[in-house]
Amino acid sequence: MTAPLRVLIVDDELLARQRLEDLLARESDVAVAGAASDGDEAVEAIRTLRPDVVFLDVQMPGKTGMEVVREIGPDRMPVTVFVTAYDQFALQAFDVAAVDYLLKPYDDERFEQAFRRARKLAELSEVERLAGRLRTLLGGGAVPASASPAAATDDPLPGAAASSPAPAPASPWTERIAVEMRGQVRVVPVSQIEYITASGPYAELHTSERGYVIRERMQALEERLDPARFLRIHRSIIVRLDVIDTLLRGGGGDYAVRLKNGVKLKVARTRVEELERRMGVGR
Repeated sequence: MTAPLRVLIVDDELLARQRLEDLLARESDVAVAGAASDGDEAVEAIRTLRPDVVFLDVQMPGKTGMEVVREIGPDRMPVTVFVTAYDQFALQAFDVAAVDYLLKPYDDERFEQAFRRARKLAELSEVERLAGRLRTLLGGGAVPASASPAAATDDPLPGAAASSPAPAPASPWTERIAVEMRGQVRVVPVSQIEYITASGPYAELHTSERGYVIRERMQALEERLDPARFLRIHRSIIVRLDVIDTLLRGGGGDYAVRLKNGVKLKVARTRVEELERRMGVGR
């Protein structure tokens, strides 16, 4: 491109917009075409400013980022990098989004990685390739492997496969959870998670190998996990049922479970009856 790359910033948080502006100011041949603070402003700005790249917040007043894409139309969207504070939206973007996503809070290296992909695709006029992936994100159908931008660049999305398998039937339950780690993303299969513990807005996913910290509350995680496989046994603990080895009854009415790996987890008294039922234990 001979002209500067024109970027639109869309986020309802002033500080988030300013951070992106500061990061973009370090890039060569880039011009911030404008900024929007909600979905309606974003639609107007995309239509009037016609940016090459848009950093698009997912959760905003008025219209969400997904609704902005739907109103503009995937075929007319600029190269898009989703920005979100919620892992579930990040995982959607990881699976099918046009370029990449930024999971708040992100560091400078992670921004540079996402922006590099966006710049390359914009300069190669790859918008048409991206439209099919955006249609999938909006429920418009599967993406053929040949339409994947990751296949057209030497800088593929983290964890992206060289070709796309046939889509499996949709499940209402999460099968993978995206984890931001030092500027990179790892996708943890739910089948590998043995238990989850929480503290405030953070949760730690425990596998047989290590733990992964994510910014998500237990209530949201509980709603995303298959209840046939997972049970919340305490306000701060979710466990995968098939890794439970023993139900322990202590003095004073205290309960715990011992997992097959030897880990002991506390069970709230209000959850004991449901746990016994799920384990097939009679009173």
